[in-house]
Amino acid sequence: MQESTEKITLVGSGLTGPLLAISLARHGFPVEIYERRPDMRRVRLSAGRSINLAISTRGIHALREAGLWDGMQSIIIPMKGRMMHSAAGELTFQPYGKDETEVINSISRADLNTSLMDAAEASGAAIRFNERCTGFDLKSGAVRMRNEDTGAETFVESRVVIATDGAASAVRTEMLKLSQFSFSQQYLDYGYKELTIAAGPGSKHRIEPHALHIWPRGSYMLIALPNVDGTFACILFLPFEGNPSFASLDSDTKVLKFFETNFPDALPLMPQLQENYSGNPVGSMVTIRCSPWHVDGKALLLGDAAHAIVPFFGQGMNCAFEDCTCFLELLDRHGPQWQDLFREFERARKLDTDAIADLALENFVEMRDRVADPAFLFRKKVELALEARHPRLFVPKYAMVTFHRVPYSVARSRGQIQDRVLGELCDSLTRIEDLDWKKADTLIRRDLTPLEDL
Repeated sequence: MQESTEKITLVGSGLTGPLLAISLARHGFPVEIYERRPDMRRVRLSAGRSINLAISTRGIHALREAGLWDGMQSIIIPMKGRMMHSAAGELTFQPYGKDETEVINSISRADLNTSLMDAAEASGAAIRFNERCTGFDLKSGAVRMRNEDTGAETFVESRVVIATDGAASAVRTEMLKLSQFSFSQQYLDYGYKELTIAAGPGSKHRIEPHALHIWPRGSYMLIALPNVDGTFACILFLPFEGNPSFASLDSDTKVLKFFETNFPDALPLMPQLQENYSGNPVGSMVTIRCSPWHVDGKALLLGDAAHAIVPFFGQGMNCAFEDCTCFLELLDRHGPQWQDLFREFERARKLDTDAIADLALENFVEMRDRVADPAFLFRKKVELALEARHPRLFVPKYAMVTFHRVPYSVARSRGQIQDRVLGELCDSLTRIEDLDWKKADTLIRRDLTPLEDL
């Protein structure tokens, strides 16, 4: 492809920045990424803020488009479903999809980030580390950087700035000065803390590795995702205040008693519990919505900088990667007509990113509470049976979001219709054998049209 003289500056080298940089560099654009942190490939960063990621269809598609997915098979573990742990230690497995091809994939954020940065540099993008964005000139489009080692400040000028600097985006902060910029942030009154299930002898997993483990306890929960080294990355979700809460667990004795009472089968697997608990910070979770995502043709917000969501549908990274897919399709279609491209990008994505933000909040309640409810588990079985009977008409909401590239807004609206259908069919039933199939066929054919994007 023909080389361009239009330099593109990306702010943030988390996950989305390097992925987008790979394709932009291959399109012939000079690309520089500025990252406030040191190079994680050379400096060990502090733990405690790196929830394992679950890569599904949307993220896989973006990685395939960049030519990276096949090379990542050694750092992922497929998870076939949820393994629920009762307080008595009983296990219940709930498959994610209709067959073993419908899985989500656990990966270490650090491993994925390293792979993406390596690929970005190999494609010709330059990454400048220890450079914190401290401002953005809305008129000129110049970005102000401060070197974290020397304190020296510089202005970076380029044709286009794309902010992939996450929920706390410095570029978005400057955009708050725009006269008609809408912005909202909704923090959960829950926090999270990272813990670890240790590997067994020979770096073997000590519990089922091909599952996302959940200890649902109503108003709080513990989850665990497998790592390739035999460990599990665990995340404890608790309210900030109240009882129990992070505020109430203020001593090693209380933490130990809390786990003995609520997670008795997990505790023996966590020999470093108290060290992890006291050493890792409590993270917060926020939903961010804003508009517009762009300033003329100078700057664009992309990924979490434009639409941060909570992690309970496993779609934050997948949604951001789908942003890259959409952006690059528009670039291929229209070329670097930046103002028009940015405007069309927001039109194409805003409705869907708002939808997945809502779905992620709803799924929090499902994961911490409803997955332990027999009526809920029965409805999940009915969903799969209805999908087998009407594969293009009735597709579970979770499957539409996770295993297809159906627009999130379509998944939400069809999911609401299907929830009503399930309500009519499952009321007072406990066995699939008792389902009124004739009624099911009538309701589905009446209320749903075939999904064209499957």
